[in-house]
Amino acid sequence: MSVLIIAEAGVNHNGDKEKAFALIDAAAAAGADAVKFQTYNAERLAAISAPKAAYQKQTTDSSESQFEMLKKLELPESWHFELKQYAEKQGITFISTAFDLQSLTFLEGLDLPFYKIPSGEITNAPLLRAFARTGKDVILSTGMATLGEVEQALAILSWGYLRGEEPESLSEIWQNWSGGDSERVIREKVSLLHCTSQYPTPMAEVNLTAMDTLGSAFGLSVGYSDHTEGLLIPVAAVSRGAAIIEKHFTLDRALPGPDHRASLEPGELKEMVSQIRAVELALGDGRKKPQPSEWDTRAAARQQIIATENIMTGDLLTVDNIGTARAGSGASPLYYWDLVGSVASRDYSKGEPVER
Repeated sequence: MSVLIIAEAGVNHNGDKEKAFALIDAAAAAGADAVKFQTYNAERLAAISAPKAAYQKQTTDSSESQFEMLKKLELPESWHFELKQYAEKQGITFISTAFDLQSLTFLEGLDLPFYKIPSGEITNAPLLRAFARTGKDVILSTGMATLGEVEQALAILSWGYLRGEEPESLSEIWQNWSGGDSERVIREKVSLLHCTSQYPTPMAEVNLTAMDTLGSAFGLSVGYSDHTEGLLIPVAAVSRGAAIIEKHFTLDRALPGPDHRASLEPGELKEMVSQIRAVELALGDGRKKPQPSEWDTRAAARQQIIATENIMTGDLLTVDNIGTARAGSGASPLYYWDLVGSVASRDYSKGEPVER
């Protein structure tokens, strides 16, 4: 199966509708499979007094609150329908991440093919359950999370997929998690994204091998959501088996806003997609076998048994009169010892291939 490449537009439209359309153009031109935005209402997402993260203070006005920043970056509901329709015309899947229950209800009206659950909501139990109640596949991002928190989120999702009623307690969710159907539904519906929620992510904190840990722990398809600068790490993640790549992109890294600095520009996004597709081809099917282009080289590069001096019919073949060299035909050197001590069935000139 081909790696799913999600071009994360996020809030990089900066509240500008034309930029949102231009981001779709750039994602489609790059060859990404999906372009993803973020759907939220600032009043529901953050309290007026909520502080910004350190990276947000560095990349935006440090005097404004997180609420004020988020308010400027909202994607109005009225834009969604036009953006989705436009993306479809451009041949790319439109998706958006909901950060609150009402936003998820709104997105349900757009009939999106799947949902991405952001890392910050991995402990938001009511929202996790609501995502599962849609019945759609979800991709769960695991930035900032412990392995235990990932399992807890999966337990809540399994409840949502399997049970219509509200749980009475977290303990009841864990009891449901131990049931046989929980593992089945999670494997059918959920993929995981390893992620480091720092923008940009230092190389020493990427920890790509955590993908192996997630895959081993839960038996789920695992991908990588990247916040590093450049395109090296998402390509490397594919070489390690990532089934999904999510990468922020922007029209211009110099634009103001919290995520532009850790984003690719359009030409870089296109190069990332190209390199990922090349790595997919290079990974192959895992079978060790001669490739079609190798057969000619194999014939030219491998040695055969030859006569190292003139040999007459009836002569004994010895280590002194046969050896190996590239001859294009003749017996394989694998049978060298089988021929030593046997009798020549015909005459051989020096340098001529010897048959078995």
